[in-house]
This record gives sequence, structure tokens and C-alpha cells, in this order.
Amino acid sequence: MLESYVTPILMSYVNRYIKNLKPSDLQLSLWGGDVVLSKLELKLDVLEQELKLPFTFLSGHIHELRIHVPWTKLGSEPVVITINTMECILKLKDGIQDDHESCGSNSTNRSTTENTKSSIKPRRIQQAAPTDPDLPPGYVQSLIRRVVNNVNIVINNLILKYVEDDIVLSVNITSAECYTVGELWDRAFMDISATDLVLRKVINFSDCTVCLDKRNASGKIEFYQDPLLYKCSFRTRLHFTYDNLNSKMPSVIKIHTLVESLKLSITDQQLPMFIRIMQLGIALYYGEIGNFKEGEIEDPTCYNKDMLGNIAGSEDETRVDIQYPAQYKVQELYSQQDEEQPQGWVSWAWSFVPAIVSYDDGEEDFVGNDPASTTHQQKAQTLKDPIVSIGFYCTKATVTFKLTEVQAESSYYSPQKVKSKEVLCWEQEGTTVEALMMGEPFFDCQIGFVGCRALCLKGIMGVKDFEENMNRSETEACFFICGENLNTKGFTYLTNSLFDYRSPENNGTRAEFILDSTHHKETYTEIAGMQRFGAFYMDYLYTMESTSGKGSTNQQDFSSGKSEDLGTVQEKSTKSLVIGPLDFRLDSSAVHRILKMIVCALEHEYEPYSRLKSDIKDENEAILNPEEVAFLEEYIPTRHTSVTLLKCTCTISMAEFNLLDHLLPVIMGEKNSSNFTNTTNFQSLRPLPSIQILVDKINLEHSVPMYAEQLVPVVSSLTQPSDNLLHYCYVHCCLKIFGFQAGLTSLDCSGSYCLPVPIIPSFSTALYGKLLKLPTCWTKRSQIAITEGIFELPNLTIQATRAQTLLLQAIYQSWSHIGNVSSSAVNEVLINEIFLSIGVKSKNPLPTLEGSIQNVELKYCSTSLVKCASGTVGSIKICAKAPVDSGKEKLIPLLQGPSDTKDLHSTKWLRESRKPESLLAPDLMAFTIQVPQYIDYCHNSSVVLLCSVQGLAVNIDPILYTWLIYQPQKRTSRHMQQQPVVAVPLVMPVCRRKEDEVSIGSAPLAKQQSYQASEYASSPLKTKTVTESRPLSVPVKPVLNISERCRSPEERMKEFIGIVWNAVKHLTLQLEVQSCCVFIPNESLPSPSTIVCGDIPGTVRSWYHGQTSMPGTLVLCLPQIKIISAGHKYMEPLQEIPFVIPRPILEEGDAFPWTISLHHFSIYTLLGKQVTLCLVEPMGCTSTLAVTSQKLLATGPDTRHSFVVCLHVDLESLEIKCSNPQVQLFCELTDTMNKVWSKIHRRGNLNLSSSSPETMAGPVPTSPVRSSIGTAPPDTSTYSPSADIGTTTEGDSIQAGEDSPFSDSVTLEQTTSNIGGTSGRVSLWMQWVLPKITIKLFAPDPENKGTEVCMVSELEDLSASIDVQDVYTKVKCKIESFNIDHYRSRQLQNF
Repeated sequence: MLESYVTPILMSYVNRYIKNLKPSDLQLSLWGGDVVLSKLELKLDVLEQELKLPFTFLSGHIHELRIHVPWTKLGSEPVVITINTMECILKLKDGIQDDHESCGSNSTNRSTTENTKSSIKPRRIQQAAPTDPDLPPGYVQSLIRRVVNNVNIVINNLILKYVEDDIVLSVNITSAECYTVGELWDRAFMDISATDLVLRKVINFSDCTVCLDKRNASGKIEFYQDPLLYKCSFRTRLHFTYDNLNSKMPSVIKIHTLVESLKLSITDQQLPMFIRIMQLGIALYYGEIGNFKEGEIEDPTCYNKDMLGNIAGSEDETRVDIQYPAQYKVQELYSQQDEEQPQGWVSWAWSFVPAIVSYDDGEEDFVGNDPASTTHQQKAQTLKDPIVSIGFYCTKATVTFKLTEVQAESSYYSPQKVKSKEVLCWEQEGTTVEALMMGEPFFDCQIGFVGCRALCLKGIMGVKDFEENMNRSETEACFFICGENLNTKGFTYLTNSLFDYRSPENNGTRAEFILDSTHHKETYTEIAGMQRFGAFYMDYLYTMESTSGKGSTNQQDFSSGKSEDLGTVQEKSTKSLVIGPLDFRLDSSAVHRILKMIVCALEHEYEPYSRLKSDIKDENEAILNPEEVAFLEEYIPTRHTSVTLLKCTCTISMAEFNLLDHLLPVIMGEKNSSNFTNTTNFQSLRPLPSIQILVDKINLEHSVPMYAEQLVPVVSSLTQPSDNLLHYCYVHCCLKIFGFQAGLTSLDCSGSYCLPVPIIPSFSTALYGKLLKLPTCWTKRSQIAITEGIFELPNLTIQATRAQTLLLQAIYQSWSHIGNVSSSAVNEVLINEIFLSIGVKSKNPLPTLEGSIQNVELKYCSTSLVKCASGTVGSIKICAKAPVDSGKEKLIPLLQGPSDTKDLHSTKWLRESRKPESLLAPDLMAFTIQVPQYIDYCHNSSVVLLCSVQGLAVNIDPILYTWLIYQPQKRTSRHMQQQPVVAVPLVMPVCRRKEDEVSIGSAPLAKQQSYQASEYASSPLKTKTVTESRPLSVPVKPVLNISERCRSPEERMKEFIGIVWNAVKHLTLQLEVQSCCVFIPNESLPSPSTIVCGDIPGTVRSWYHGQTSMPGTLVLCLPQIKIISAGHKYMEPLQEIPFVIPRPILEEGDAFPWTISLHHFSIYTLLGKQVTLCLVEPMGCTSTLAVTSQKLLATGPDTRHSFVVCLHVDLESLEIKCSNPQVQLFCELTDTMNKVWSKIHRRGNLNLSSSSPETMAGPVPTSPVRSSIGTAPPDTSTYSPSADIGTTTEGDSIQAGEDSPFSDSVTLEQTTSNIGGTSGRVSLWMQWVLPKITIKLFAPDPENKGTEVCMVSELEDLSASIDVQDVYTKVKCKIESFNIDHYRSRQLQNF
């Protein structure tokens, strides 16, 4: 009578999911041993209810269902259930995308009742079945367990389709078979025994194919894309461990899947659809879709869980921890909750654990147990949850990105065909995805892979850079490498999986799991993860610990902010990601392919699944009492993320081709067709200069409050929230970079890089920022910082020769100047100068400039009212390393700050001992700036700038001129000589024509070769249309003048004053700048080895005393500057931000007058043999600057201002001395500077002429009428076609000749009409007062050797004033007395 026990079990499952079955017929067929059912319809509503996903089934049917029951060998042969061709079509529920109609639909209620009926039917059948006294209950129970444990399920041709918008995703599995296996994972008839409480199963999937196609408005697929995945086979191993024979649930469940080879293919049309499917998965995972409408919220528990499920999905955080509190009453809540309420993916998956591994629902009734056993079973599960381990392993995965193009057939009616071309390939080895959970309070997910790389394939945008006929190596094609190789690493990615022969399950022992967060973090460290994988490792851990021992908490109380419930459960969420050593090469091929993928991903019009809710504060927010606040402060759950990059190398090569103007506009949001194809041939550039960046370690820490939507309103309602509570209302982010260095390298013809030439030596830096969550809740708290950032840079050094900077400039221009050919023609001499062969010395070694900046600290803060920043710069040093014949380098300091320049204005410091620079010297610069968020609305605060700059010492050494005037020889590389044009493919000619269109009237031939200018200029009538390159002739200048006449220099000056006025009218200014001393030597002044590196005054003093042949040096001591605005009291320049000043500027102009003080300005010369001669004695001045503004009556839409600027300057006495050696030194220095400037200027002209033509060549027509024929239609309002050459019509004052002295003249009427023009009126009054000027000129007496003559000129009581108005300018100058004296010195006596 076994049939009476087994038949109801099978019938219950079949009848539950299949429509219109007669139980009597099914029962009779089963007793015969075989059942064949054809053309079955599935109960779609039951499937929807069981899956609990926001999908609805459009159709579902089974072509044939076979059930084979070997009644005679039921204890040794399995029951086989075979499904031939099962097809289901799904789509998102209408309510999710439209109006959530189906959330409370009747189908769910109907399915619930049907489900209840179907689950009761087996019990009724069982109750009617006779009991056989010969079959004891224990025997029946064990037999049924054996039967269920060994059921074989075979599905042939499983088809699943998902449709949404224009997307059709289909999954086709040729065959899937599930069967029981033995210890060696071979097919066997097994059962759990007292000695072996283990059950093993295997599921084999054969030929899995995934297709992703686009359908049109009528639902038809016009042409089929390549499959995403084609005929992929994989196998799954299931391992169940029980505590004892009577266990209702396994204590340990392991489900591991292994794929040997996974080959994915994505076309440009599939990419947006693929991203859309990924976004759907993330939205489901985060619980962001499937919400109620506003009117459907009945249960506050559902509403609060809904709120938690919608925390901003932009954060890359797992939603598991958000969903757990809602589900924490474990399985007994499942029967009470509405089946349609939203929930996270893990909660959904967890609800299936009993259904997958348990058959106890039916079994207990058959043996006569309590009918309410289901409830008891779920309560038992509540006491102890099984440990579930899910793993996915892939030996090798490949993702290929393809570009498609539609090819029409010859016949009009024939269907279109799509041809795809591979352009990019991603290969990955040793991939592992493992999840471990025990109940809902513990969840851990680990993802890692051993190695990966990315390769360029075929061509991109018409550039055939990696076609088969190019014969380029795989090393050149590979632009990204990370991690190791499986051959060297081994099968570490399978460690402790069911496919690892060393795992405990495969050796007959029970596996041990780490389920404690502290022990977990100690075991699974970043080092351990990288040892196992090598390329990438991620560990996500979520734990929930009950502190009060209750074990559960109500979501309603939790999310409403009640502190006693907040203290009950402590949730922790940490995510750490480690990326191993990687090498990233950004050359033209890689950059264009990556950007092309981004462009393809952006070419869609899909609506986002979830829109961010507006931050609306609940006015009825409960105010917490002090006890609740204390509970709240004890523990606030956060989500913490850590990302670490180890040993990162990035190489940026010179662009071999540049078509970014067709890609960047699309990425930046401008709609522009990216379907551009280049037609020129590609020739790789070798040697290929590159910038190589190496980073030892990059660490990013990110933390965010777990329940910000509930926490922030509660904290913001407190009158005085503590710093601890405020800390948890921010998103915190910290970036640390260690060992960043950069250098120049070159890729040679053999495909290997030469040794990098260092440009930036290793340095480290850190950046910290925080952002306030839900800022709308804090509108009444203006002092709360919304954003805050801190930047720290301990030390940064940059060193380069002029040749290296030229090469860096060439690399930059190759990327920035689109379509520029000349930038890529790198000089071979330049390459050889920078990248010397090993053991080869340069004939003419170049000097190196080295600049360093130390101890930079910047802080930024913004509140609802102000934005402010403060910071300090510790020191700046620039020096030159000049090579010496002996092979060593001499160090020449060029700039040093801070430097003690207080005493440098006089020559006394040369005769006194100079202290070395102290390590405790003040920072070079300290500043604080504060600006209101809205400049026009600054009633509470004004613009404040506090700044202090210490002294600077500058040495303008001749070595600097040597560095500047370096120019490589004009000998390009042999490769470029052989192929001067093809070496870098040009942009399509259409692109050049577009550039010419834009350049009309300014630089019409900027992109043409120089020989074309004379050709066009000599035959100007050759051009026919406006869009062609027009001759550079006289009409260009008059056209410009006519347009420029509207804005004269006076008008532009007035506009500039208006802009400056808007910037300073509310400004409170405090500026202190110490003296800057500039040394200009005639010859180099290397720093002696005894002097501390970079001390410029010390170097000069050492030469002055110790060297007999000190070169002549001009010393220019710039004045100390102090500027302070009216009514402002001195404050420390470095303030804690945000800050308040005692007297803010609330009205325009209240900060004026400014008091400007300048002191200790002097010029003197140092000559050999310790001779010091003063040129300008130390002096200073005190100035007062006042500006007032008055609004004028507006004649137009813009209001105009009238400005009055007053400047009064009180100068100290000025004494100037001059002698022959000083004049000679000054002439030598001026001559040197002129030569250097002319060389630089000449080189600039050469560079300009190489890329742009000569501006005037050939005969220039003098008639504007003739030269404009056929070029542009003449403007009849400006030129008369019948006018003679050189005449102008009414209203025009410009002569035809460009060189005419009257070409820029304007008539008096026009001048008077412009008075007080669009920019308003400006009045300027300046006054200078100088008590005395003394000029002394010294010269040797030509008649008497050893004597000197001196001429002294004295001017006393000088005053000058300038009054500038719109209609006049008045200058007044006054001198009280003036005399000249002549002196002669006698031998050994003074004058």
C-alpha cells in the first residue's frame, strides 16, 4: 500500500502548479507507474505568489510532463520527473512602471485561497487512505524520505523570456537534470544514515543560451543580435548536512556552481539594454521597486519598510542590511505579511530555503502528526537557522564588445542583416562569488578573481589599428592587466568549495564556519584575500546583534526613531574591496574604445526605475526626551566601505590618432551623432613617448548612516545635538594616496618601455570630505556645515629639463588639439636627449629645474549662508641642477620661501652673521576667505579675505636663461621622414572644412599649410562661396573695427572697473606681504656645499665674502605691503571656519577707504671685492584708496553706476645713486635679457608659422570692394559699390589702407555720444606727495686718476595730481625747489 502514501505527495505538487487536472485520473495513471501529460497550462497566479517578485507571467505552459514511478523498486531506483519544453514569458508588473495597479489585485487573493485549498487536498486524500498495520510508521517515514531524497528531475528545452519596453531577454537551456550522488559525486541511490548525515545532489545544465534583442513598437524583432551567451554548460553541486535522522531541516546547506568557460558577447545596441537589465537587478536587490501607491498604505509596518527600501539607490551598498530589520521575526512572519510588500533579494531568497530542502509539510501529516505542524516547524526554525553557503565559480570568463552595422540586401524586400565587429575584449580568470548566511542576522559575501586583462581588437571608428594585416603583437593590444595567471596561482579560487578535493565535505569531515564578526575580520583580511585571489577581492559583512536579549525588534518602532528599540539591535555593515597590482595603458586605441563604449551606453531613453524622493521633513516629528537621546547616542548603525588599490601603474601615451571631437560631445550631453568613420590608414608611431604614473597604494574610506531618513529628522529636531550625533548625520569620505610618482618613458619598436625618467618623485597626500544628509532638515541651523573638506600635502617635488617639458607639451597637445598633425612629429633629437641609452653620456647635458612645495593644508566649508576656505602653505623652493664637467651637479637656488628678508633692504646684512633658516619658521602663506552664498543677499556676513605672506628670496640666475632657450634641432625622426603625413591619420577632410567655416574673419587659414596663403592671396577671385577659405585681405580689418567701435578702450576699462567693484564692494580685506628680495647675478651663483640647500641670501653672502671673483649682482628689494580696509581690526590670518568678524560690511563701499602701506623698497648692486653700491636707498609710502559708486538712472534694462576713484599717496624721500660700474652691470643684464627674449620670441614665431600660415603674402589688394567680390556680400550700409578706392560713405571714418594713420580714428560726435555710455561714468583723482628727490651720479675724473666727480640733483616738495573725467583730463605738477651741485673728491678724502 505504498501507493497510498507516495501518490498524494506527487499529486500535491503537480496539482498545485498545473491547471485543470483531475485527481482521479492522475492517481490511476500514477498507480500504473507512468504518467504522460501533454499541453499543460501553469497556474500563473500561484507562481507569482510563490516567487514573491514584482513580475507577472504573461504565459506559461509545459509541452509534455512525464512521471515514472518504479513501484517495485521504490527503495533502489529513483522517481523520474521529466518536463519536455517548458516556456514562460514574464514582464514587470504594471503597477511598478505605471501606477502600481496590480499590487492589491484580486489575483493575489485568489491565488492565496487556491494555494490554501491545494495544500489541504493531500491531507484529505491521506485521511481517506487505509492504514496498513504491516507497515509501521517508522518504516513508512524512512521509505518516503528515501524516495524524496532520490527524485530525479529532468527538464528538456527550458525557455524563459522577459519583455520590457523594447527589450526582449530570452534564456534557453537545452537540458537540465537534477539527481542524487555519492561521496565521489557520481550518480547513486543514497539516503542519510546515522553514520553519514549528509545528502549530495548534482544539477547539470547543458547548452545555456541567453539572447538580448530589441523589438519595435509592434513587438516584432526586426533583426536578431548575437547571443549574449551561447551554448554554455555548467554544473551545480548541492550538499546538505543534518544534525540527526529526525531533523526537519539541514543544519548546513551548500550550493556551489562551477562554469569552466563563460563567453559573453555584447554589441553596441545590446549594451544599453544590458545595463537596463543590470539596473533592474540592482533595483530588485535594493528593494526599490514594487512599492505601494500612496492611498494603499494601510499597515504602518509596510510603510516604514517601504521607506527603508528606498534609501538612495545611488550608493553602492548592499541592501541586505536595510531589509533585515523588517524580516527579523523570521519565518513565522511570512504567513502574516502581505505577499506583495516590497522586500530585498536576500530576504526573498531566504524564504525559499525551507521549500528547497524540506518535504516535511506533507510527511508529518501522513504519519499522523499534529495538523498544525507547519507552525511548529517554523517555530523550530526560528530557534536555529541553518547555515547556507552559496558559491559561483568560473575558471575563465570572456566579455567581448562588438560594434554593429546594418547591411541592406540587394533586394528591397529582403530583410536587413547586421554585421558585427569585435573591438574590445575583457578576459578574467579564477572568478569566485561566495555568500554565507545563517538566518538573517549574519550575511557575508566574498567576490574575487585571480587575474584579468583587456585587449583591443580589429579597428575603431574607421582606424584599422589592430586588423589582422597590421601584424601587431598581443602585448600591444593588451592595455589593462591585473593580478596573476591561473597557471602560476593554481586553483586557489576553489578553496573550500565543493569542487575542491581538499575541502572538508570531500574528505568526510564537517566544515566549520566563522559566524562571528570579530573572528571573521581577523581571518579574512585584505592580505589573506589577495593571497587567495591576486587581482580583486571584496568582502561584504553584515551582522545584527541583539544587546537586550530579545532577539527581534519591531520595524515600526525602529524607523519611527524610538530610542529604546534603537538600542535593542546593533547592526554592522562593512565592505572592503582590494584591487591588486594593475597596469593600465591609455593610448589612442584604448581611449577611443572605452569612450565609444560609454557613448553606446548613453544612447537610450529609458526612464529610471526609482526616482529620488524629495527631502520633506515631517512636521509632526516626535521630540525625544533626554533618556531616549542617551540611548540613541550609545549606538547608531552605519555602513562602512573601504576600497584599496595596490601597486597601480598608469601609462598615458601620446595620441597616435585623435577623434575625440566625435565622442566627447555625446558624453557631455550634447546630442551629436557618433557614427563617424575615418578613412585614412593607420601607422603606429614609434618611438611612442608616454607619461608613466606609479602609485604604491590608494585607500578610500566611506561611511554613511544606515537609516539616515529616520535619524536626521530626529537629530535635527534636538535643540543642542551633540557632536557625536551630528557626526552620524554626515556621509564621510577619506582618500589617501601613498607613493605617487610620475615620469616620462618611451615605447620602442620592440614593444618594451625604456626606463622611466622621473618627473615627480614619490609623494603622498590625503583628502577628507563630509556631506550632510537631508540638508532640508537643517534650514533653521545656519551654523551647521553642509559640506566640509580637508586637503593635506606634506611634500610635492617636480623636476624637469626643458626638453622634458617640451615633450610633455607635445603629449598634451596630441590629445587637446584634435586633428593636429604637427604635434605628433616628435623630434628625434628630443627623444634621444631625454631617453639616453644605458652607458651613454649626453654631449651637452641640460640643466634641470626642481621645484618643491611643502606642508600644504587646505580646508573648505560651506553652510546655508556662507562658503569659506582657509589654508597654509609651508614653503616653496625652486632650484636648478646644472651639470659640471666632472660629472657632478652644482645646485643653484632660484626661489626660496619663506626667507628672512627683513634686513635685506640695506647692505648691513652682508657684514653680519646670518642665521640658518629655522625649522620652526612660520608658514610661507596663511589665508582665510569667506564669501556669502548669495552675494546680493549678505545681511549677516560679508566677503572677508585675510592673508599673510612671508618673505621670498628670488635668484634670477643665468642658468634659468639656459633652461628657457633650449631648442632641439629641426631633425625629425626617420620614421616621420619616411611617412610624414600617414604617421598619424588625419581627420576626415569634412572636419577641416568645418574648422575653416568657423575661422572666417579671424584666422581663416589657421589649419592650412603655409604655402596656401600666398596662393590664395595672389588670386583672390578663386574663392566662390563663403564657406571656403577666403583670402586674408583688407576687408577683414574694417569689419573688425566696425564691430569693435561699439566698445572703445574706455568702455572696456569702465566695464572692467564695474566687474572689480562688484567683487570688492562688500570686501573686508587684510593683506600682509613681507618683502620679496630679487637677486639678478651676471653669472651663476652655485650654492656652496657648506650652505643649507636653497638658502639664497646665504649663498650670496658666502660668495660675497669667500670668492674673489663674485659676479656682479643687482639686488631688487620689493617693499613690504600692508592693506587693510576701513574699520577693520587686525585678526589672525588663519581662522577656524566658518567665523564671524566684528564689523561686517553690509552696505556697498563701507570697506573703503583702504589704507595701503609700502615700506623698505630699495635697489643696490654687489660687485667683486666686497663692493656694495646703492642704487635706490630704502624708501616707502602710505596710500589711501577710496572708491564710491552711485547708481544712475537706467535708460535701458541694465542699471549703470557712476564710479569715483580717489588715490592719495604720501611718499618718503627718494635718493638715487648711480655710477659707471652700476650702469655697466645694468647694461649687461639688460642685454642678456633682451637676447633671451628675442630667442624665445623667435622660437614662438617659428612654432606659430609651422602650424599657421604667414599672415600677409603676395600683393594685397587695397580696395575693399574688389577684394570682397565673391567672398562675402558687401554691406551696403558701410561701403558703397560705386565709391572710389579709399573713400568711405556716410557714418564711416576708416580709410581703406590698413596702414593709414587714420585707420582707428573716431569723430568728435561719436566720442561725445559715448560719454557715460553703457558702462556708466568713471571719475579718477590721484595725488602724489614727495618731500624730496636726490639723484647722485658718480664717475671717475678723467683728468686726475684716483679721483671721482659727483653731480647731485635735489628736488624738494614735489606734488602731482591727475583728475580724469569723462569730458576732460587735468594734470597738475608742483616743485618747490630744484638745484644741481657738482663735487670732486680729493685723493684719500671724501667729497
